[in-house]
Amino acid sequence: MLAGRLNAEAGTFEMKQVPVPEPGPGEVRIRVRAAGVCLSDVHLIDGSLKPAFPSGEEVTLGHEVAGEIDVVGPDVPDTWQPGARVTLAAGERCGVCPQCTRFREPCLAVRTRGVDYDGGWAEYATATHHTLVAIPDSLPFEQAAIVPDAVSTPWGAVAGTGRAEPGRPAGVWGVGGLGAHAVQLLRLLGAAPIVAVDPLESARGRALEFGADFAFDPADPEFGDKVLAATGGNGLDVAYDMAGVAAVRGQALKTLARKGRLVLVGLTPEPLAVKNSIALSVRGLQVLGHYGSASGDVERLIDLTRHGRLDLSRSISGTMPLAEAPAAVRALTDKTGDPIRLILVP
Repeated sequence: MLAGRLNAEAGTFEMKQVPVPEPGPGEVRIRVRAAGVCLSDVHLIDGSLKPAFPSGEEVTLGHEVAGEIDVVGPDVPDTWQPGARVTLAAGERCGVCPQCTRFREPCLAVRTRGVDYDGGWAEYATATHHTLVAIPDSLPFEQAAIVPDAVSTPWGAVAGTGRAEPGRPAGVWGVGGLGAHAVQLLRLLGAAPIVAVDPLESARGRALEFGADFAFDPADPEFGDKVLAATGGNGLDVAYDMAGVAAVRGQALKTLARKGRLVLVGLTPEPLAVKNSIALSVRGLQVLGHYGSASGDVERLIDLTRHGRLDLSRSISGTMPLAEAPAAVRALTDKTGDPIRLILVP
């Protein structure tokens, strides 16, 4: 079968023919119908991100996956049968960390699909049965594929780590694959006003379409004054860095109200710098890291789509054949067409 294979040590990414995987005990094989292309995939290919728990020299990329169960392996509950429509949780708890001498207590780290072990940029993928999430017939595979990261990660940041509240101001820096959904989910939770920040005019327009009340250019010399005016002179309760850009963090901190929270969602190897830590301490500000989502979040978001509360149809910027994965990566890197999510279809 065709698969997009990354060798992180050698720094190479290639489309290759590899054997079709066979499911082991507790696993199923998925016929992949859709797989998302994420900025994390771009960073893995360019080497700025490295697998934390690699399972081999090469790995098939793709942590946003949806498809149909093709083959059920031994020791899988009867609730999962061939033909079932599913999306796959983006990761699972690492099974070796409790014995790892680097940690004094059992490690709760997550091994990520398509990063630490083979993912869904392929015609088929295997998955342990407890990472399967059923999807309704009404939800297209392309939309279902992005829920386990592009939607659930900002949900975890908005509803969990950042503790956004109804009627309280929130800001989102970077209105791409994560940020567009953060805006949509903040609107769903009732945050107000919602301030979106992006240097691209098209992204700012998208933010308003997805539910932002204001959309500002971070380079605007009156940026700080505009955020204050939008929030009635109080500043933001919570700001989300969805871009993973160092400059964003300094700017976002300046917009926070007393006891405000900056949540770091976008991943970057760049150092975190706070120029004036006195102001941070005096004003009681918090800087919070966020990664992934909590157990049950994907199921909850699928239910929200089922009941018509969450519309993901606008999130799919385009589909491309699996064989064109390198072109999809280039398009996301160059922001060609300013995509939210590109989908690979085997």
